[in-house]
Amino acid sequence: MDPEPDRPPGRLAEDLRRVLGERTAAALAKLGLRTVEDLVRHYPRRYAEPGRLTDLASLLPGEHVTVMAQVRQATVRDMRSRGGAMLAAVVTDGTRELSLTFFAKRRGALRPHEDRLRPGRVGLFTGTVGEYRGSLQLTHPDYQLIGDGADEEAAALAAASRPIPVYPASAAVPTWRIQRAVRTVLDPLTEDDVPDPIPPDVRSRHGLPGLLAALRLVHDPASEKEAYRAQHRLRFEEAFVLQSALARRRAEAAAVPGTARLGSPGARRSLLADFDRRLPFALTDGQREVGEQIATDLAATSPMQRLLQGEVGSGKTVVALRAMLQVVDSGGQAALLAPTEVLATQHLRTLRALLGTLAEEGMLGGEEHATRVVLLTGSQPAAARKEALLDAASGRAGIVVGTHALLGEHVQFADLGLVVVDEQHRFGVEQRDALRTRGDRSPHLLVMTATPIPRTVAMTVFGDLEVSTLTEVPSGRAGVVTHVVPADNPVWTARTWQRVREEVDAGRRAYVVCARIDDSGDQDGSEMVPVDEDEPASTDGSAPARPPLRAVLEVAAELEGLPALAGVAIGVLHGRLGAREKDEVMARFASGATPVLVATTVIEVGVDVPEASVMVVLDAERFGLSQLHQLRGRVGRGSHPGLCLLVSRAAEGTPSATRVQTLAATSDGFALATVDLELRREGDVLGASQSGRSSSLRLLRVVRDAELLATAREDARALVAADPGLGSWPALHAAIEAWLDPRREEFLERA
Repeated sequence: MDPEPDRPPGRLAEDLRRVLGERTAAALAKLGLRTVEDLVRHYPRRYAEPGRLTDLASLLPGEHVTVMAQVRQATVRDMRSRGGAMLAAVVTDGTRELSLTFFAKRRGALRPHEDRLRPGRVGLFTGTVGEYRGSLQLTHPDYQLIGDGADEEAAALAAASRPIPVYPASAAVPTWRIQRAVRTVLDPLTEDDVPDPIPPDVRSRHGLPGLLAALRLVHDPASEKEAYRAQHRLRFEEAFVLQSALARRRAEAAAVPGTARLGSPGARRSLLADFDRRLPFALTDGQREVGEQIATDLAATSPMQRLLQGEVGSGKTVVALRAMLQVVDSGGQAALLAPTEVLATQHLRTLRALLGTLAEEGMLGGEEHATRVVLLTGSQPAAARKEALLDAASGRAGIVVGTHALLGEHVQFADLGLVVVDEQHRFGVEQRDALRTRGDRSPHLLVMTATPIPRTVAMTVFGDLEVSTLTEVPSGRAGVVTHVVPADNPVWTARTWQRVREEVDAGRRAYVVCARIDDSGDQDGSEMVPVDEDEPASTDGSAPARPPLRAVLEVAAELEGLPALAGVAIGVLHGRLGAREKDEVMARFASGATPVLVATTVIEVGVDVPEASVMVVLDAERFGLSQLHQLRGRVGRGSHPGLCLLVSRAAEGTPSATRVQTLAATSDGFALATVDLELRREGDVLGASQSGRSSSLRLLRVVRDAELLATAREDARALVAADPGLGSWPALHAAIEAWLDPRREEFLERA
């Protein structure tokens, strides 16, 4: 079992077992709350207004609820048939009623409930909704009456007028028990016990209360205004700590000396100049503008740290290659890090095809000043791997393309000048830095992603990088039309395979994407979205009832037997295949020998087959929106229009249905990314750290709080610029370490 991460010393680090006792602490531990800090940072989900009762018409049998209602009556009677006694109470929202039932062996055991549940009293009642003789009821519910326990009538009235915090809770720990536990640990705390990560001048500038005051206000507000003020302060704190962590990373990277890579400006014979002359197409305005930004960064002595994002097919590879050639012209080397062997091999082919004889150093027909582009992956034959390692170490290879194998300590470069990381979300910060921090001088860093990132996310997640965006798509692309195909409609599904046949007969190719390889359940890198909670439950109420996810091997066999695809060769591609097998499968697909390819999401990024015109995604509702957009980007890359068919079982009105319908409605990746962000929980955006800790964001929402993030970013950058080590601000330094742990944090994961 992994050790718990270091926690700040003092009262906040106290174990709840010591403060609250074993029984209460054990219940809270099931919610992930183990220390005083965990508990006081467990903020209310919402606030109930004492005068606003819950609409009881919204209750459904089987759900665990907490409702606010008024007692209408409560009576105790003996049960003749089974012995013992029963208290039957009725609560109401003013229109509808809900029964409360308590059982005991003796009438006397129920008297305390009868005394408290007097008609007219208002309270919170929690339990699992059941049915008895056609009426809804709660059996043995836990409850808290408003103003209950106050010594005086005035105190009861005051308590009854305050907003009531409703916490993320469980059946074992209802919300009011959490509230009592919070008050128990919070009331004795002093300012010294709660170090504030926001410096006093920043708090003063924005009119923010101190941390202890904010915690007391958020857990026990006298009014909604107080609760909002506390939440605003705590949201700003999350934004400020996050931006300070990113600003510190940026300052640390900038402090490491780099080497200016000027290229060969004005020279008649240079790789970059010759490459530009040979390009069979004109660069877009965006490619030229971003290229100039990168060229300027490379010419500086401080290491470049830039994120290059752009739509699928916007020409990022050409921009990155031009940057690599500038470095090679300067006498250095470039490394291109890809997340999969399929993508690394694709990059190798693409770079060699674009460079032509400029990539044939030492070969017959190669240019006199050519370089060499080599591949380094984990599954290479020993001889090929040894040759690639020698080419990298000797400097003979100007460009080295590889997977995680490039991160190995035994991989050496003669003069590594630029690291290009493709599909950044597949690599953690630690991995990203493994190449960049080698040696005394830090190479320049260019991070690429084809997953469009809204400005707020880029500012939050990649705050240590400058961001360049390509929005244009090169001319000649035909575009893609997307349709949702109901999986339970046999006419539509039959038409799906007929359309595949029509495209194959026209000389084109088709992808069919599945989430699994076979019945073993291996998902081969696809990141499945959880089943929607609002979909129909199974008969035992345990989980939504649905057929198993379709699998590559099963679907390939099924398609081979379809009359619509009779005589069509079908290939399969997934992560269990060896590198040589994957290459052979892709070569047969590209040539048309097997025009239909059933694959996992291993083909999601980078795979470029211009003749591919159809993409069929099975179980589309179970993929994330960004992942679906990436898959769709594999078709329509040539002169033929693309067609994307999303086969889905999603029920109308569910988040899953919203995802697939949104994808069908727009091809704007940035709009899709914003919708995706709004559909997902915020923790999925920042991701959990590799040590398994949850995201530190509790209240901050990067879309809603864009302005707050921008303000916090300015404050954080100014503070770090004045004190890069944060030596004057130990509370902020400790918060960064405790909340974000940037050495291990996966700053971006897909949902």
